Parts: sequence; C-alpha cells; structure tokens
Amino acid sequence: MTAADVRNRWLALFVLCAGTLMIVLDTTIVNVALPSIRDDLGFSEESLAWVVNAYLLTFGGFLLLGGRLGDLFGHRRLFLIGITLFTLASVACGLAGSQGFLIGARAVQGLGGAIVSAVSLSLMMGLFTEQAERAKAMGIFGFVAAGGGSVGVLLGGVLTDLLDWHWIFLVNVPIGIAVYLFSLRLLPGGKGSAAHGRLDVAGAVTVTVALMLAVYAIVNGNDAGWTSTQTTVLLGASVALFIVFLVIESRVAAPLVPLRLFRIRNLATANVVGVLWAAAMFAWFFLSALYLQLVLGYSPLQVGLAFLPANLIMAGFSIGLSAKLVLRFGFRIPLATGLALAAVGLVLFSRAPVDGNVFVDVMPAMLILGFGAGIAFNPVLLAAMSDVAPEESGLASGVVNTAFMMGGALGLAVLASVAASRTGTLEAGGTSTLEALNGGYHVAFLIGAVFAGAAAAVGGIFLRTPATAHAAAHHGVEPVAVAD
Repeated sequence: MTAADVRNRWLALFVLCAGTLMIVLDTTIVNVALPSIRDDLGFSEESLAWVVNAYLLTFGGFLLLGGRLGDLFGHRRLFLIGITLFTLASVACGLAGSQGFLIGARAVQGLGGAIVSAVSLSLMMGLFTEQAERAKAMGIFGFVAAGGGSVGVLLGGVLTDLLDWHWIFLVNVPIGIAVYLFSLRLLPGGKGSAAHGRLDVAGAVTVTVALMLAVYAIVNGNDAGWTSTQTTVLLGASVALFIVFLVIESRVAAPLVPLRLFRIRNLATANVVGVLWAAAMFAWFFLSALYLQLVLGYSPLQVGLAFLPANLIMAGFSIGLSAKLVLRFGFRIPLATGLALAAVGLVLFSRAPVDGNVFVDVMPAMLILGFGAGIAFNPVLLAAMSDVAPEESGLASGVVNTAFMMGGALGLAVLASVAASRTGTLEAGGTSTLEALNGGYHVAFLIGAVFAGAAAAVGGIFLRTPATAHAAAHHGVEPVAVAD
C-alpha cells in the first residue's frame, strides 16, 4: 500500500468523523437553544418538546433500515444520501419561521442522521482491516461519538449567546457540503456486498413503526405518565409489532435482520452494554448539565466549558491509550475498567452539594468520567463489529446504534422520572426547592452509576477477547483478531 493510499484512508476517516459529529452534535446542541426557540416561534411548553422528539422519532425508527439499505445498495451511496438529507433539513431548520415547518424539518434531519449513523461505522471497518490500525481508527471514531454530545452543549451555548438560535442549524451547512464533496473523492464506492439481495419490506415496516412507537412512548412518558393509557397502549403496540417482526424474520428468505446475528456473542453482549452505557452517559450529559445550570446557576457557555476538560481527556485516551489497551488486553479489561471509572464518576456527582465548588465537586467527577468514557468506547464498538461478516456490517452498525439510542432514551426517561419523584417527595417533606431539586439529581446519578457498573460487569464477563492481541503486544507483531 502506498503512502498516498494510507493518507487517503485516514482522511476518509476524518470525513466520516465530521459527518458523525454533525449528527451527534444535533442531539444536544438544540437543548441549549430551546428557550430562545420557544420565545421566537411561540411554542408552548408541551409543543416545544416536539423540536427534540421529531428528531428522535425518525432517528430511532430508521437506524435498522438505514443500515440494511447500506448493505444492499452500497454504504457510500447511503452515506451521501443521509448527508444530503441532513444538510438540506438543516437549511430548512435554520430558515424556519413557524412551529410546523421547524418540526417537519427536524423529522427529516432525524431520517438523514439515522442513515449516516447506520453506515458510518461499517464504512470505517471497511477502510481499516488490520487490528492495530482499526483499534486506533475506532478510538478516533469512538471519541467523536462519545464526546460530541458534550461538545454540542458548549457550541450551542456559544452560538445562542453570541449569535442566534438559527445558527445552531445553519452551522451544519458548510460542514455538510464539505463532507459530501470529500466523500465522493475519499470513501470507497461499490454497489454493496448484498447488492443482489431483496429488501424485506414487511420486516422493515414493522420494526420501523415499532421503534417509532417505543421512542414516542418513552420520550413522552414523564409528561403523560408511565401508567397512563397513552403510554401503556403505545408500548403494548410496540411490543406486539416487535413480536410480529420476529415472526416475519424467522420465516422470510431474506430477512431485514437475520436472527442468527443475535447468536454472535460479542455483538449481543455489546448491544446489552450499549443500552446500559448509553443510559449512564445520558445521566452524565444531561443531569450534570441540569445540576450546573439549575443548582449552581451556570450559564450555557459555562456549562459547556465545564465539560471541556473531560472532552480533552476523552480525546487523548480514545485516540491513544485505549487502542493500545485493546491490543494488549483485548476487549474485556479496558471495557470493564472504563465503565467502572464512569460509575465512580457518577457516584461522585451524587454527593455534589447545593453550594458546590467547581474544582472540588464538579471537576473530579468530570475528569474520572472522561477517563472512563475514553477507555470504554473503543472496545465496545470494536467488539460489536468484530465477528460480523462484511456484507452485514451496515446492519450490525444499525443494530448497535439502535441499542445506544434506545438505551439513552429509556435511561434518560427513567432517570428524569426518578429525579422528579424524589424532588417532589423532598419538597412535600419541607425541604427547600433547591435542596429538593439537588436531592432528585443525587438519586438519578446513583442509578446512572448502577447502569455503568452493570455494563462493566456484563462486558467483563461475556465479551470474547482477541487472544492474539496479547501475544502480538509482547512480541511486537501486527495482531490479527482471533477470538477465544
């Protein structure tokens, strides 16, 4: 392989990371600007939630289908379609002058984001086939996926404070155009490894609707009530459709999701870890941001700056040390160690007082969480894709992204509900409003720590370790992934 080929592969990775960063940023950057959007377009508190929910519905609903379409018709082709949809929808969001127009554009953004997220990981795995390079590339990719959310908090604060809420969407446009043009030059083409397969329309429709119903029920669960008719009917319908989907997949000749995929131990384990880890990460991103804003009184910009040291640590560990740890110790030890550190960081947040000091009560937890996330994301993503055939890599990527998405949505809903319940109980007992609010966050942080600890235990026990990584590290040779 020539030096130019090597350089182009790494440039292609940066293009994929830029596309992924756009998608990840959009899940958090909007939250900071919601008050400004509400005042400008006249949203009510109830309707304002749809600025977020419209995106989450289509994003969560189309991840599996997007991944499978990538396998069938080419990953680069679907990546370009996704970037185009996302960029055009960003223009529409930035120019929106009415509630309905903004919500519709956000739904299209979610669709484009789902497609990009579903095929990016498989494109990256195709670019880097050697274990050492793949581990390093995955570290970079994992940092973008893990750290982009907190970067979005910082960027949202800067753009909203200094310019206008429209710019949180319009900033995507030049990036999207550049990603599209560089993708044409740098990303590998092809019709797809399964180009002659057939699309399982019945499976696609049932699982997409099931996921959308589940996401809708979860994100509205706190407002509607978890035992309300709306929530129970929607979740029941989602479960019923999932059962129909499983029946379809067990009988059709070319299923959307071959059920044998879930017999691949590393993929199945990574999905369970992903659900638990995403729930813990949402406890960090969202609840710590709420603590900083509502309890300590930080501005959006100050909240973003508080996340910056953790992001820098996450970047350093993801790109450097995490890859070396995977090559030396395999998947289990780095994953379990990183997630255990994350649990410790969340426990530290659970003791942060109302009059907390940033250097005593915030930074230690942030730094430990940065270490943990930086170590853990590389092995969980590598493990998920390690035993998957190339012609099903897009689907596997969609499955993993769906696990993270659903885990994050469900985890945040559960944690927010628990925090609100605890706050209400404390207020009813005579505790001051601020102390009660902080007490609710404390309980939620502890539950987030339990999620992270459970993810560490599941990954540490059930993941298969690439046995040759140990020998390769000691003998200075290029390792090849062979599971024990």
